[in-house]
Amino acid sequence: MDDLSNLFCQPTRRDLMRWGVACGAAGALCHIDIQHAFPQDVAGGLDLAGPRLKGVVRHPAMFWEKLDENRVKCVLCPRECQVADVERGYCGVRENQVGEYQTLVYGALCSANVDPIEKKPLFHYQPGTTAFSIATAGCNIECKFCQNWQISQFRPEQVESIPVDPERLIAACKARQSPTIAYTYSEPVIFYEYMHDTAALAREHGIGSVMISNGYIQEEPLRRLCRHLTGVKIDFKAFTERFYAESCAGELKPVLKTLEVLKDIGIWLELVVLIVPTLNDSPDEIRRMGEWVIEHLGPDVPMHFTRFHPTYRVTNLPRTPVSTLERCRQIALDAGVHYVYAGNVAMHPSENTYCHNCQHELIRRLGFRVRFNRITDGKCPNCGTNIPGVWSQEQALAFKPRT
Repeated sequence: MDDLSNLFCQPTRRDLMRWGVACGAAGALCHIDIQHAFPQDVAGGLDLAGPRLKGVVRHPAMFWEKLDENRVKCVLCPRECQVADVERGYCGVRENQVGEYQTLVYGALCSANVDPIEKKPLFHYQPGTTAFSIATAGCNIECKFCQNWQISQFRPEQVESIPVDPERLIAACKARQSPTIAYTYSEPVIFYEYMHDTAALAREHGIGSVMISNGYIQEEPLRRLCRHLTGVKIDFKAFTERFYAESCAGELKPVLKTLEVLKDIGIWLELVVLIVPTLNDSPDEIRRMGEWVIEHLGPDVPMHFTRFHPTYRVTNLPRTPVSTLERCRQIALDAGVHYVYAGNVAMHPSENTYCHNCQHELIRRLGFRVRFNRITDGKCPNCGTNIPGVWSQEQALAFKPRT
């Protein structure tokens, strides 16, 4: 192992597990300012007492079944990992200990920032507000183009973290006057227990919770979680099984099921599609995706087509041409989707929100900033059309699942 820089040119998941102790932790926190998110603020009731950790925070896992010979079966996500004693599931953060399944990242935050809600991106959820955004290490798929691979593709022992219980997180959120907690950056499904408990407590304190997810989750845990969430954004990777298999080590079918369940639950939902040149950008695929959305989710679910930048294991492809995003947007609009956006393209007109009925400009954005918001009582001030979305904290907290 004379030249780690060469070895990291095209790392595999196994490579990352082997080399992460030496190389992962420093990079994992390069875009994170945990001390800023959790300052020594006596007035806010926050304290950095206690050392940062590289290790596990054990907590009983939810959604698993006992098998023979001290094995367990995880039923949280579609992988349904069967895990032998002292082994872990695919995500690397759930471990079998003598026939008892445990999560190893309960409250072990490696990422914490106060972000604009637009950064998630959520464009129809309390525009102009902030989200206290957090993550732990781990993920249950492996996207070759992952933007946060330094934390999502490592095990908890390989990433520096701070233990933060739900009560402390909510205190920090209040101190920062953020109306929402966002579970994001890596994959919230793998820290399900922490998200579930925090979201439930947050509601009691008048704080909303949004999950920024790949949608790789089973129906029962999803329905239970949505009793406490106030919004969801799903990264809709593509509309072919081939892309999910080859580029994400996953499957499309379970994600489609998740989207249908979310529609049935009635929670606010937005979709993001990262357009990777030559891999998921064909007009036919985008047309079929748009038609599926209309048929199964309806026209009012916002879609964001966002720009790819070379990273992680996909460094041989160029950035997505803006013209490709514009074409994808128009195809989805032609399919009948009312609100379609082009993302990661600052100052583009397609970042703004227009009334689907009269095309009046309702929200103008500059990057993650909202320049103005003309929506009044959830309606277009020009024609009176109802604009789908969550426009106030009261509306967010009033949400109750249909089932």
